[in-house]
Formats: sequence, C-alpha cells, structure tokens
Amino acid sequence: MSDSRFLLFRVFWAMSLLLVVTDCQSTHPAEVTALQLIRDSFSDPGNSLSDWNRGDPCSSNWTGVLCFNRTLDDSYLHVRELQLLNLDLGGTLSPALGRLSYMEILDVMWNNIVGSIPKEIGQLTNLELLLLNGNQLTGSLPEEIGYLPNLDRIQIDQNHISGSIPVSFANLNKTKHFHMNNNSLSGQIPPELSRLPSLVHMLLDNNNLSGSLPPQLSELPNLLILQLDNNHFEGNIPPSYGNMLKLLKLSLRNCTLQGPIPDLSRISNLAYIDLSNNNLNGSIPPMNLSDDITTIDLSRNQLTGTIPPSFSGLPNLQRLSLFNNSLNGSVPSNIWQNRTFNSTESLTLDMQNNRLSGISGSLTLPPNVTLSLQGNPACTNASISVEFCNSRPIALVSHLQSVPSNSTDNCPPQSCPSNYEYAPGSPTPCFCAAPLLIGYRLKSPGFSDFRPYFYSFEVYLTSGLEINHFQLDLTYEWRKGPRLQMYLKIFPVYTPTPNSSIFNRSEILRIRSLFTQWKIPDSEIFGPYELLNFTLVGPYEDFIPPPPSSSGISKGAVAGIVVGAIIGAVLASVFIALYILKLQRRKYHAVSRKRHVSRASLKIEGVKSFSYSEMKHATNYFDVGSEVGQGGYGKVYKGVFTDGTVVAIKRAQEGSLQGEKEFLTEIELLSRLHHRNLVSLLGFCDEEGEQMLVYEFMPNGTLRDHLSVTEKYKESLSFGMRLRIALGSAKGILYLHSEADPPIFHRDIKATNILLDSKLVAKVADFGLSRLAPVADLEGVVPGHVSTVVKGTPGYLDPEYFLTHKLTDKSDVYSLGVVFLELLTGMHPITHGKNIVREVNIAYRSGMIFSVIDAKMGSYPSECVEKFVTLALKCCKEDTDERPSMAEVVRELENIRQMMPESDSRIMNSIDIEAGKNANAPSSQSSSSTTKNGHPYVSSDISGSDLVSGVVPTIAPR
Repeated sequence: MSDSRFLLFRVFWAMSLLLVVTDCQSTHPAEVTALQLIRDSFSDPGNSLSDWNRGDPCSSNWTGVLCFNRTLDDSYLHVRELQLLNLDLGGTLSPALGRLSYMEILDVMWNNIVGSIPKEIGQLTNLELLLLNGNQLTGSLPEEIGYLPNLDRIQIDQNHISGSIPVSFANLNKTKHFHMNNNSLSGQIPPELSRLPSLVHMLLDNNNLSGSLPPQLSELPNLLILQLDNNHFEGNIPPSYGNMLKLLKLSLRNCTLQGPIPDLSRISNLAYIDLSNNNLNGSIPPMNLSDDITTIDLSRNQLTGTIPPSFSGLPNLQRLSLFNNSLNGSVPSNIWQNRTFNSTESLTLDMQNNRLSGISGSLTLPPNVTLSLQGNPACTNASISVEFCNSRPIALVSHLQSVPSNSTDNCPPQSCPSNYEYAPGSPTPCFCAAPLLIGYRLKSPGFSDFRPYFYSFEVYLTSGLEINHFQLDLTYEWRKGPRLQMYLKIFPVYTPTPNSSIFNRSEILRIRSLFTQWKIPDSEIFGPYELLNFTLVGPYEDFIPPPPSSSGISKGAVAGIVVGAIIGAVLASVFIALYILKLQRRKYHAVSRKRHVSRASLKIEGVKSFSYSEMKHATNYFDVGSEVGQGGYGKVYKGVFTDGTVVAIKRAQEGSLQGEKEFLTEIELLSRLHHRNLVSLLGFCDEEGEQMLVYEFMPNGTLRDHLSVTEKYKESLSFGMRLRIALGSAKGILYLHSEADPPIFHRDIKATNILLDSKLVAKVADFGLSRLAPVADLEGVVPGHVSTVVKGTPGYLDPEYFLTHKLTDKSDVYSLGVVFLELLTGMHPITHGKNIVREVNIAYRSGMIFSVIDAKMGSYPSECVEKFVTLALKCCKEDTDERPSMAEVVRELENIRQMMPESDSRIMNSIDIEAGKNANAPSSQSSSSTTKNGHPYVSSDISGSDLVSGVVPTIAPR
C-alpha cells in the first residue's frame, strides 16, 4: 500500500510539473480569448477551423495560426500570423483582431467575409501585411489604419468598400503597396498621399473616384505603377506627371479625362502607357519614349494630327493602339522596319477608324507584324493590301505552356498514379511526381505579350523560390484588367531515395511562406503579384500547419521543455506495463466496434452483400490475369460467379487514402441511381478487412482505351459513334444534375470513367469523389456551389473550382467538355506539356480546327464536327457563366445528331433501339416525381423520358 501511495505521489508531482511546463508553452490568455471571438464571428461551412475548439492555439497548431515568442520577460507564445487564405469563410471580421497585438500578417484573402473592416485593426502596431482582398466587405476604410507604423502592404481589392480614401493614409511611411482596386471608393484622391516616401504601386482602378487628378502625385519619389483606370475624374492629366522619373506604368484608361497628352519623354524607364477611352484631344506630342516601352494605347480619344516619327525605332514595342481617333497622314513604315523579330516577339498596330491615307515606305510587313487599317481612307487605295483592311479582332496572345527541357514522348501515357504526373522538365526521364498546385496572378504587368518574357519570368520566379528552373511548369491566360493569371506546378527533384516523388513537409512550408509572406522580390517588368490558391491535394491533402517558431524562446521555457521530457519518460516507464497488458483487449474491442459500425452502415436496400469467399473464387483468388484496370482507389478485376454472371469487382488497395469514405459514398449514391448511361452497382463486400464494389461488367472497356486504339481495341471509332458516346455521357450526367434526388455533382468526369458496354453504349462510372449538390434552405434559397477541398484529375479540373474551391454543376460541364475534345482529337488532356483546351482553342481561332481532328475516325461531316468543336470549347470556358448547362449540352448534341447524314443517323438510331431493348421497364419511381421537387439544375427543355430515368440495364455476360 505504501508503494502505491508513493507511486501516486510521484504521478501528482510529475503532473504538476507538466502543468508548469505546459503553461510556459501556451498562448497568451488574452490572445486565446481573441481567437475564440474571431472564430465565433466567422461562418465556416467547410469546417476549416474545426480544430480551433481543441487545445492551445500555438502549441496545438490551430489551422492558419502561426506563432512565436516575442519577448524575453514573457513566457507566453504570441500569434504572429493569421493565414486563412481561401477557406470559404463567411461571417464578419471581429474587432477582437485588434487584441492580437504582436501580429504581423493578417491574411483572409479569397473568402466570403461580409461587413465592415473593424477600426480595431488600427491597434496592430506590428502589422506589416493587411490582406483582405477577394471578399464581400462593405463600409468605409477606417482612418485608424492610417496610423499603422510598420504596414508594408494594404490589399483590399475586389470588395465593396465605399467612401473616400482617408487622409490619414498619408502617414503610412513604410507602405509600398496600395492595392484598393475593384471597390466603390469615391471622392478625390487625397493630394496628401504625395507625402508617402516608400509607395511603389498605387492601384486604384475600377472605383468611383472623382475630382481632378492631384498634380502632387508626381512628387512620389519611388512610384513605379500608377493605375487608375475606370474612374470618373475631371479635367486634364497634370503636365507634372511627366516628372515621375521612376514610373514604369501609367494606366488612366476610361477616366473621362480631357485636354492634351503630357510629354512623357523624361521618364527614362517607362514601359507601358494606356490613356485610352478618354476625351483627350490635340496632337500626340513628339516625345522620345523609353526604349523599354512595350505598349502604347491611345485609342478611343479625339486625337488629331499625324503619327509622330518618334514612335519609330522602339526596339521592344509590342502594341500600338491608335484606333477610333481622327489621325491623318500616313502610317510610317519605319515603325516596324529595321527591327529584327525573334520567334517569340510580335508587333500589333491597330489604326482602325482614323483618317489615314496610306503607308509611307515599304508595304511589306514581317510575319510577326499585324496592321489593321479598316475604316481609313487608305483602304480605298488599290496599292494597300486587302489584308490590312479586313475586319478582325486584334487580341492579346492569350496563353502558352512552358516547354519542357526533357521530352516525355517515350513515356507510357497516363501511367502515373492519381495526383501524380510526369515532371516535364526533370533531367530524369519519365519521373512521376506530385506537384504543388498554385494559383498566381500578375496584377499589373508591364507588357502586352508575355512570350518574350516567358523565360525571364521562369528565371525570376525560380530564383525567388530558390528552386531549380526545371522544377517549374506553368500555363497562363490573360484576364480582364489586363491581368495575367497563371497556374503553377512545382515538382520535387528526383533523388534515388524513398518518397523523392513528393515534397517533404518542411519544403512545402518554405515554399508556401515565400508566397504568403511576399518574400519573392518585386520585379519591375512583372509588377505586383497575388496568390490566388495554394492547393494541397493527393499526398499533400493531410498537410498539418507548422509548429510555432522557436525564435526568441525564453531560457525558462527551454528548461521546462527538458524537464517535461524527463518526467514524460518516467511516467511512460510507470504505465508501460499496464499498457502492454491491456493493449490486445483494447485493440480487440476497437476492431469489433469498427466492424459492427461498418457493417451496420452498409445495410442498404436493393444492394446485395457478397461474401469474401465469393469474391475470391469469382476472381480466381484475385489472380493477376483477372485484372482489367487500376486507379487511385485500387484494382478492378473481372469476376465470374458460379451462376455464370460476369461482373467487375473494384477492390480497395490496402491503405487506400480516404478509401472508406469513397467506398461508403459510392455505395450510398449508386444504390439509388438508375439510368441507362450510368454503371449499375450490383453489390459489395465488406469482410476480412476488405472493401469491394461489384458492378455490371463493361466488356468494351473505357472510352480512353478506344481513343488510344490499344492492342485490344484496334478498330477506331467513327464520328457518328463518338457523337453517340458524347450524347450518352451527357445524358447520364444530366440525370445526376437534374433527376437524382438530391442532385449530384460527379467531380471526376474523364475518359477513363466513361465505360462502354457490348453495344458501345456509354456509361458514366466511378462516383467515389461525387458530392451532393446544394438544396434549398428554409427560405427557398439555393446556394450556387458546394465548398469542398479540390479533388479530381489534372487536365479535367475546372480552373474556377481549382482556384475558389467552389464546386458547381458547371464544373462537371467543364470536365465533360475536355472529354468532348478528346473524342474529337484523340489527344490526352495533358500530353508532353501541352493542354488540350489551349491547343484546340489556338487551332479554332486561327481557322485551322480540322488540323487537330483525329484522322483515325475517317471521313466525317465537317459542319457537324465544327458544331461539336464549338460546343466543346463553350463547355471549357474559363468563366463558369459562359458555359452551357448540361441540359443545353444535351439539346445541342441532339441537334448535331439530327444534322448527321441520313445513313449515319440511321445506324445510330438502330444501335440506340437495340440498346433500349436490353433495358428493363422503369421502376415505380418515375422521372416526373423528382422533377416536381424543383431542383435548381432541372431544365424544362429536357423531359424525363429523354433521360430514361429509372431504367436498370441488364447487360448479357460476354
């Protein structure tokens, strides 16, 4: 008994010491309370902050909370950063933010936060980055923010902030970046802002600012970018703006400005001028512009006189836009003569709708130069080429993909596991790796054509990230602004060690912090950037926030940690014997409980439960000869039951990530989905620690097999068959969107998930990643999206979903559009660094669409193919609002089918009739019963009978 008392005493003594140690490593109580209030003010539909209810904020690594110990006389940890980027948070910003007095970075970008900016943020005297852009914030800017002594960057763009810019902002002596564009700010720009000694970027475009432009802004000593487009100013452009000697970009587009253009000759590094869409008048001054100039846009004004000779001989000029003015005289040919263009350089000259009479000098243009003279008297001159006078849009070169340094031509197509892909630039051929996926945008680039700067940008970014050049792969697209939106992939470096195909945790943290802390140095030509998304999928999706930094930690805390470790070892030795004795019993009960819960949850009506023994014998003990496919979930086997029924058995591999979740999802969904274009679930097996799904067997494999023309499927599909497969797939997905109750978003539509039966009828498969669509709330309001972690397959992922995490029915439309492009071209979505959507778009815009059509499908009706291409590209629009609904897709495919030559149409109809004979009668739940529920994705143009809902196919075994 005395030994027991002694042991009990030791335990209490150890625990009391541990409490002291824990206290040494805990967050300051005032900050804990503040974080709880901040959490309560947010709405969190995705449960991103679920761990904010557990443990200590700093020592338990709450999501987005990064800490350090800032003082030596204070044993508490303090919040250094709140990194809550793109978590789909709603609600409001709590005034309790002002209590995080040590905080240096507040990042809530790209959420759905409403309400006003609390004035208490002005109490954060250590704050360096205030990042609130991409929300729904309203109200005015608190003048208290103007007294933050260490603020480097303020980003409130893309909100609904109103009111005037506080004069107090003139006190922000350390602030370099004013990003306040795309709001509703009003009033005059305070002249007092000219006192800001550090300001380099002033972005106030797309507001309601008015009054005259302050001449004093020319006194800003370090200003590089002045971007004020789309406001309502009055008066002239101050002549003093010609004295902004460090300016790189001047953009005053659509600002209702009048008067003459100031002389900008003294600005020695000016690269970009946009004064378009104003009421500027007079002649263009004969200014000697910088050799760095890439863009001059003076279009849509009231300019007169001639084109100045000084526009000639500009070595880096990419775009000269003077259209819709009253310019006269001739176009000087020495603008393009005596310039040598390499393969990435171009020059666009848009002179439409002036009074130009001709071209002085040579009429021969280099291949890289485009000149448009439509709407000028010059077009009545017989010597002027017709091509100069044709009406055609002159657009920015919209996209490009990096060219890999190491070709993957000899690599097996799509042989990497899910969420892995060939690293296109790796010195190691066919290296499968999991890249980091990053959404990135240049907010105010100093050029119109990115191609000449592409390599320089790669060097700039990889140097800033301290990675090898070959680790970066990127695609880009111009967006409204103009802004340059990029999709970055950063690959790990191959090493002959385990797990070299993924980044380790410390490297992910390092790279992420460089983006989120704006540690990548600024570039003059590339301008300011913004992080849109840092997506961790596949092997990275269980990423854990970093532990608190050890910088500045007190000696007492270190001693406490050492003591705590010793006491922990003592306690472990005391209890280890009891643990060993009880381990097996506890394990047995845990397994029993898990098995009981799992089996109970899988008693689903209408779905047969098979035994493990039946699965084993049906597949000949899972013989490798029975394998017919493999995916991220596991392997698929062909099985034959004792009654001769042929089935497909999908077996989860041991340790399959989220396998149980996908397993339950697929059973629950498929048990109530019945449509001739969806694969039917026959049963499941949940024995012996196995998870298996049993489907009807699809003897003709996947659509991808047929497009690749494998050894097994040598006969290529005709256009008529491809159109029929497209229509069947679309009808199956339309059923999910409109007839299922509630509707379902598939989330992983791709050519390998479209299976073909013995009659080549398309059936959509694999619902492991599917999500239920949003339904109406009590007030009848239906959310437009589901917020979810990004999942899917690269090449098929909706870019908008990737960037915003908002899954909609249009996400499936995008993925199906990619499948349509595969049907038309035979190409893979991503092949050797080329993206199918971009490749087809380039061919389509250049009038060369038939050059990319798959030659293996033989002859085809060109008009039908053109309409099919147009539909596919509409499905793949970047903007979700520009994509058709699935009902519109089905309707257009039906229209194309009606256009088919009679012989092809007759063959397609006969196949459909034959396939229909193999279907049972509809179940008692008719299609009309679901459409009456008023789901938001139902179209009255597509009837229930069209969808063939309720039909369960019975495919004869092969």
